[in-house]
Amino acid sequence: MWTMEQLVERAHAALAAEYPGAPNGRVRDLPDRRSIRWYTTIGLVDRPLGTRGRTALYGPRHLLQLVAIKRRQAAGRTLAEIQAELTGASDETLAAASRVPEGLLTHDEPATADAPDGAGRSSFWKQAPSAPPPGDLRRVPPGLATYEPGVAHAAPDITGGPLLTGFPLGDGVILLVPGPAAGIDRDNLAAAARPLLDLLASRGLTNGRNE
Repeated sequence: MWTMEQLVERAHAALAAEYPGAPNGRVRDLPDRRSIRWYTTIGLVDRPLGTRGRTALYGPRHLLQLVAIKRRQAAGRTLAEIQAELTGASDETLAAASRVPEGLLTHDEPATADAPDGAGRSSFWKQAPSAPPPGDLRRVPPGLATYEPGVAHAAPDITGGPLLTGFPLGDGVILLVPGPAAGIDRDNLAAAARPLLDLLASRGLTNGRNE
Protein backbone atom coordinates (compact mmCIF):
# COMPACT_ATOMS: atom_id res chain seq x y z
CA MET A 1 0.00 0.00 0.00
CA TRP A 2 1.08 3.56 -0.65
CA THR A 3 0.59 6.96 0.90
CA MET A 4 -1.11 9.66 -1.14
CA GLU A 5 2.27 11.18 -1.97
CA GLN A 6 3.51 7.84 -3.29
CA LEU A 7 0.29 7.36 -5.27
CA VAL A 8 0.80 10.77 -6.90
CA GLU A 9 4.41 9.92 -7.75
CA ARG A 10 3.38 6.65 -9.42
CA ALA A 11 0.62 8.38 -11.35
CA HIS A 12 3.12 10.93 -12.65
CA ALA A 13 5.48 8.13 -13.65
CA ALA A 14 2.68 6.27 -15.46
CA LEU A 15 1.72 9.42 -17.36
CA ALA A 16 5.29 10.29 -18.28
CA ALA A 17 4.86 8.56 -21.65
CA GLU A 18 2.00 8.80 -24.14
CA TYR A 19 0.37 11.69 -22.32
CA PRO A 20 -0.13 15.02 -24.11
CA GLY A 21 -1.80 16.66 -21.12
CA ALA A 22 -5.33 17.85 -20.59
CA PRO A 23 -6.59 20.08 -23.42
CA ASN A 24 -8.74 22.12 -21.05
CA GLY A 25 -6.67 24.74 -19.28
CA ARG A 26 -8.94 24.52 -16.24
CA VAL A 27 -8.01 20.85 -15.75
CA ARG A 28 -4.73 19.94 -14.09
CA ASP A 29 -2.42 18.00 -16.41
CA LEU A 30 -1.14 15.83 -13.57
CA PRO A 31 -3.06 14.64 -10.51
CA ASP A 32 -2.36 16.10 -7.10
CA ARG A 33 -3.69 15.61 -3.57
CA ARG A 34 -6.59 18.00 -4.12
CA SER A 35 -7.79 16.33 -7.31
CA ILE A 36 -7.55 12.88 -5.73
CA ARG A 37 -9.77 13.99 -2.87
CA TRP A 38 -12.26 15.47 -5.36
CA TYR A 39 -12.35 12.32 -7.50
CA THR A 40 -12.94 10.30 -4.32
CA THR A 41 -15.81 12.59 -3.33
CA ILE A 42 -17.59 12.14 -6.68
CA GLY A 43 -16.96 8.38 -6.79
CA LEU A 44 -14.41 8.22 -9.60
CA VAL A 45 -11.67 7.04 -7.23
CA ASP A 46 -12.34 4.52 -4.48
CA ARG A 47 -11.94 5.48 -0.86
CA PRO A 48 -8.57 4.61 0.74
CA LEU A 49 -7.96 0.98 1.63
CA GLY A 50 -7.32 1.99 5.21
CA THR A 51 -5.14 4.18 7.37
CA ARG A 52 -1.94 3.87 9.33
CA GLY A 53 -2.16 6.41 12.08
CA ARG A 54 -3.59 9.43 10.27
CA THR A 55 -2.06 8.46 6.92
CA ALA A 56 -4.46 7.20 4.23
CA LEU A 57 -3.25 4.16 2.28
CA TYR A 58 -3.91 3.37 -1.40
CA GLY A 59 -3.38 0.42 -3.71
CA PRO A 60 -3.03 -0.50 -7.41
CA ARG A 61 -6.73 0.02 -8.23
CA HIS A 62 -6.49 3.65 -7.11
CA LEU A 63 -3.53 4.11 -9.44
CA LEU A 64 -5.46 2.59 -12.35
CA GLN A 65 -8.43 4.86 -11.68
CA LEU A 66 -6.34 7.99 -11.37
CA VAL A 67 -4.33 7.43 -14.54
CA ALA A 68 -7.41 6.35 -16.52
CA ILE A 69 -9.17 9.59 -15.56
CA LYS A 70 -6.22 11.68 -16.75
CA ARG A 71 -5.92 9.80 -20.03
CA ARG A 72 -9.62 10.30 -20.70
CA GLN A 73 -9.30 14.01 -19.92
CA ALA A 74 -6.36 14.21 -22.31
CA ALA A 75 -8.63 12.72 -24.97
CA GLY A 76 -11.08 15.58 -24.43
CA ARG A 77 -13.69 13.71 -22.37
CA THR A 78 -15.73 15.70 -19.85
CA LEU A 79 -15.82 14.64 -16.23
CA ALA A 80 -19.46 13.59 -16.63
CA GLU A 81 -18.54 11.33 -19.56
CA ILE A 82 -15.65 9.85 -17.57
CA GLN A 83 -17.96 9.20 -14.62
CA ALA A 84 -20.43 7.40 -16.86
CA GLU A 85 -17.67 5.19 -18.28
CA LEU A 86 -15.36 4.50 -15.35
CA THR A 87 -17.39 4.71 -12.13
CA GLY A 88 -17.40 1.19 -10.72
CA ALA A 89 -15.38 -0.17 -13.67
CA SER A 90 -13.57 -3.49 -13.30
CA ASP A 91 -9.82 -3.67 -12.84
CA GLU A 92 -9.51 -5.05 -16.38
CA THR A 93 -11.37 -2.07 -17.84
CA LEU A 94 -9.30 0.36 -15.82
CA ALA A 95 -6.06 -1.36 -16.82
CA ALA A 96 -6.97 -1.06 -20.51
CA ALA A 97 -7.95 2.61 -20.13
CA SER A 98 -4.94 3.62 -18.02
CA ARG A 99 -2.13 1.58 -19.63
CA VAL A 100 -0.14 1.72 -16.38
CA PRO A 101 3.16 -0.19 -16.68
CA GLU A 102 3.09 -3.40 -14.68
CA GLY A 103 6.12 -2.40 -12.64
CA LEU A 104 4.27 0.54 -11.11
CA LEU A 105 1.49 -1.68 -9.79
CA THR A 106 3.71 -3.73 -7.48
CA HIS A 107 4.11 -3.00 -3.78
CA ASP A 108 7.85 -2.59 -3.79
CA GLU A 109 8.21 0.36 -1.44
CA PRO A 110 10.27 -0.15 1.74
CA ALA A 111 8.25 -0.77 4.88
CA THR A 112 9.08 2.63 6.35
CA ALA A 113 8.10 4.59 3.24
CA ASP A 114 4.37 4.54 3.92
CA ALA A 115 4.59 4.72 7.69
CA PRO A 116 3.06 7.67 9.57
CA ASP A 117 5.08 10.85 9.94
CA GLY A 118 8.16 10.22 12.06
CA ALA A 119 7.74 6.42 12.23
CA GLY A 120 10.58 5.75 9.84
CA ARG A 121 13.06 8.05 11.53
CA SER A 122 15.98 6.63 13.43
CA SER A 123 15.14 6.10 17.13
CA PHE A 124 18.42 7.67 18.19
CA TRP A 125 17.13 8.38 21.71
CA LYS A 126 16.84 4.61 22.33
CA GLN A 127 20.47 3.95 21.49
CA ALA A 128 23.06 3.76 24.24
CA PRO A 129 25.54 6.64 24.10
CA SER A 130 29.01 5.80 22.86
CA ALA A 131 31.80 5.53 25.40
CA PRO A 132 33.69 8.77 26.06
CA PRO A 133 37.20 9.01 24.66
CA PRO A 134 40.03 8.08 27.02
CA GLY A 135 41.72 10.86 28.91
CA ASP A 136 40.68 13.74 31.11
CA LEU A 137 37.13 14.83 30.17
CA ARG A 138 37.75 18.19 31.80
CA ARG A 139 40.71 18.92 29.55
CA VAL A 140 40.41 22.28 27.82
CA PRO A 141 40.36 21.91 24.00
CA PRO A 142 42.91 23.79 21.89
CA GLY A 143 42.05 27.46 21.57
CA LEU A 144 39.88 27.50 24.74
CA ALA A 145 41.16 29.44 27.74
CA THR A 146 39.71 29.50 31.24
CA TYR A 147 39.30 32.59 33.38
CA GLU A 148 39.54 32.88 37.14
CA PRO A 149 39.35 36.34 38.77
CA GLY A 150 42.56 37.52 40.37
CA VAL A 151 44.77 34.99 38.62
CA ALA A 152 47.42 36.04 36.12
CA HIS A 153 46.77 34.62 32.68
CA ALA A 154 49.51 33.30 30.48
CA ALA A 155 49.12 33.62 26.76
CA PRO A 156 47.08 30.57 25.63
CA ASP A 157 48.15 28.22 22.88
CA ILE A 158 46.01 29.09 19.87
CA THR A 159 47.74 26.87 17.36
CA GLY A 160 44.86 24.42 17.43
CA GLY A 161 42.16 26.94 16.52
CA PRO A 162 40.73 30.39 17.35
CA LEU A 163 40.96 31.64 20.92
CA LEU A 164 37.82 31.36 23.05
CA THR A 165 37.70 32.58 26.63
CA GLY A 166 35.35 30.88 29.10
CA PHE A 167 33.57 32.84 31.87
CA PRO A 168 31.81 30.72 34.57
CA LEU A 169 28.46 32.41 35.21
CA GLY A 170 27.25 30.04 37.92
CA ASP A 171 24.90 27.05 37.89
CA GLY A 172 27.42 25.22 35.74
CA VAL A 173 27.01 27.63 32.81
CA ILE A 174 30.09 28.94 31.02
CA LEU A 175 29.99 31.85 28.59
CA LEU A 176 32.43 31.57 25.68
CA VAL A 177 33.66 34.76 24.06
CA PRO A 178 36.30 35.32 21.41
CA GLY A 179 39.52 36.99 22.45
CA PRO A 180 41.39 37.44 25.77
CA ALA A 181 39.71 38.05 29.12
CA ALA A 182 41.58 41.15 30.28
CA GLY A 183 39.42 43.91 31.76
CA ILE A 184 36.17 41.91 31.91
CA ASP A 185 34.44 41.57 35.28
CA ARG A 186 32.85 38.17 35.91
CA ASP A 187 30.30 39.50 38.45
CA ASN A 188 29.01 42.08 35.97
CA LEU A 189 28.68 39.38 33.33
CA ALA A 190 26.86 37.05 35.71
CA ALA A 191 24.41 39.81 36.70
CA ALA A 192 23.71 40.66 33.07
CA ALA A 193 23.23 36.98 32.25
CA ARG A 194 20.79 36.29 35.10
CA PRO A 195 17.68 36.20 32.81
CA LEU A 196 19.47 33.67 30.62
CA LEU A 197 20.48 31.58 33.65
CA ASP A 198 16.88 31.62 34.91
CA LEU A 199 15.64 30.44 31.51
CA LEU A 200 18.23 27.66 31.35
CA ALA A 201 17.36 26.58 34.90
CA SER A 202 13.66 26.41 34.02
CA ARG A 203 14.54 24.03 31.17
CA GLY A 204 16.72 21.84 33.41
CA LEU A 205 19.89 22.86 31.59
CA THR A 206 21.93 23.90 34.64
CA ASN A 207 23.51 21.85 37.41
CA GLY A 208 22.42 24.11 40.24
CA ARG A 209 25.94 24.75 41.46
CA ASN A 210 27.17 28.29 41.91
CA GLU A 211 30.62 27.94 40.40
